[in-house]
Amino acid sequence: MASEKVNLEATRHSASHVMAAAVGELFQNVKYGIGPTIENGFYYDFDLARQLTPEDLPKIEEKMRLIIKQDLPINCKELSVEDALRLVKELKQPFKEELILDLKEKGEKTITFYTIGDFTDLCRGPHVDRTGQIGPFKLLSLAGAYWKGSEENPMLQRIYGTAWSTKEEMINYLKQLEEAKARDHRKIGKDLGLFVFSDLVGKGLPLLTAKGATIKRELERFVVDEEIKRGYQHVHTPPLAKVDLYRTSGHYPYYKDTMYPPMKVDEEELILRPMTCPHHFMLYKSEPRSYKDLPIRIAEIASQFRYEKSGELTGLMRVRMFCLADAHIICTPEQVKSVIKEALDLIDYINSVLGLTKGQDYRYRLSLGDRADAKKYYKDDKAWDKAEQTLREVLTETKAPFYEASGEAAFYGPKIDVQVKNVLGKEETAFTVQYDFVMPQRFNLTYVDRDGKEKQPIVIHRSSIGAFERTMAFLIEKYGGAFPTWLAPVQVAIIPISDKQLKYAQKVAEEISSSFAEENLSVRQEIYGQNETMQEKIRQAQLQKIPYMLVVGGREEEAGTVAVRARNGENLGVMKVAEFSARVEKEIIDKK
Repeated sequence: MASEKVNLEATRHSASHVMAAAVGELFQNVKYGIGPTIENGFYYDFDLARQLTPEDLPKIEEKMRLIIKQDLPINCKELSVEDALRLVKELKQPFKEELILDLKEKGEKTITFYTIGDFTDLCRGPHVDRTGQIGPFKLLSLAGAYWKGSEENPMLQRIYGTAWSTKEEMINYLKQLEEAKARDHRKIGKDLGLFVFSDLVGKGLPLLTAKGATIKRELERFVVDEEIKRGYQHVHTPPLAKVDLYRTSGHYPYYKDTMYPPMKVDEEELILRPMTCPHHFMLYKSEPRSYKDLPIRIAEIASQFRYEKSGELTGLMRVRMFCLADAHIICTPEQVKSVIKEALDLIDYINSVLGLTKGQDYRYRLSLGDRADAKKYYKDDKAWDKAEQTLREVLTETKAPFYEASGEAAFYGPKIDVQVKNVLGKEETAFTVQYDFVMPQRFNLTYVDRDGKEKQPIVIHRSSIGAFERTMAFLIEKYGGAFPTWLAPVQVAIIPISDKQLKYAQKVAEEISSSFAEENLSVRQEIYGQNETMQEKIRQAQLQKIPYMLVVGGREEEAGTVAVRARNGENLGVMKVAEFSARVEKEIIDKK
């Protein structure tokens, strides 16, 4: 399996170089950036005299096929740094020159190059031996990319591609891409009218419509109610604070590049908060604490602000202001394991309600620190050992599916990341449970123990559902916009066959509302009274992915019934209004 992975990586890396060679044959004065492999494919960045268009991709593909058909050898040669610099200067490749100077600064003595025909490129490899060994490939898309990811550098043109061992694998992957494209939350969100963006408001700042806000509100209510049931104290703290607060926590030097600039207000420097923990620590410190009070679970639906580069902003997935279901549990060292197990149990429960299966749709990553990196991680080997082992034991004892990853911890301690699969099957970190042995020291958090002495607690940071914006994006794509009834912005569409039944449609709506009111619930329903055919009304309701459509005509009015249709077109038959209401009530209460 390992050799297969290496071979596929070599194939993709070689395809990237063949693509670069093809671009060099088709265009003049090409300046080459980098061309690495990525998950499921590869890309290459170019500086070209003109902007590429989608129409250029088939031409580049055709040139690549000719190069592959020639079965050219892919030769490697090793040069000294000085010879390598001379070569890239002769080739007039300034980006490669910059890369070599970077490698020289890191102490590299020799540089490897690979050659395909007339094309020579700086590269570490691996590659296949000959171009004829490259399997099925496809160029996918174009994008802009700043050189080295910095907005201060030139914008290059990036071509993405994919390559596979067999044609069947590639066809399956392309089908998966099409499915993901159809489920893209940005497209569905626009079609369903859930959120919009405005250039005047700013990049990465989504505006939720009434329908989008309904989904967010339902998720918030669900989370808050469940957390309060489990002993959390829900609080509200301001979304900005003095910079000194984040200097004390250590976040300011660590996260300075992803925080917004301080604001001078009177004699104070204020900053939009990138995280909520220091605020919660101030609540904890507001009164003396005893071991009898612990654990204290402080939770908040908290607005937070992170500077994301404009090129990394992606719909609701990556935004510049988000709302997090945040919490901090202050406990004694003896309580840590049970507190973490409780946090994981809450996450498992919430995920199950959202339709996610542990081990299939998500698993855990034990994110460890790098002891050698004293700049990034707080230096206390003993504390790191204890914290990492505690998290490892919790995951083992709860039989959780997990793997370990070094260098992924927070600067103040290791963490358990909840890795959720997206529509492409790729894992993304949705939320975390973090073990913190640093903040209690920095903020002098204490409690009085049984022996009457002051001791430092441990802090467990956790989010039960992550950032609501990102969770909404994930759910839009998971459900393809067809939300379960409890989350659907509109749950019931009442469709009169003609204007004659409009009054009866209103009566049905009132009867359903009254039935829900008896259970202290409400139902979100719309009457489709527009002057259109019944078929068109049903089509519109289906396009909006409304769970239920109640068609009412003369016979239904006479019998006091409704003809029930599901959004997938299934005819559920004729029901009394009370019978239908009971069905929907159960779905909403059970969150099925």
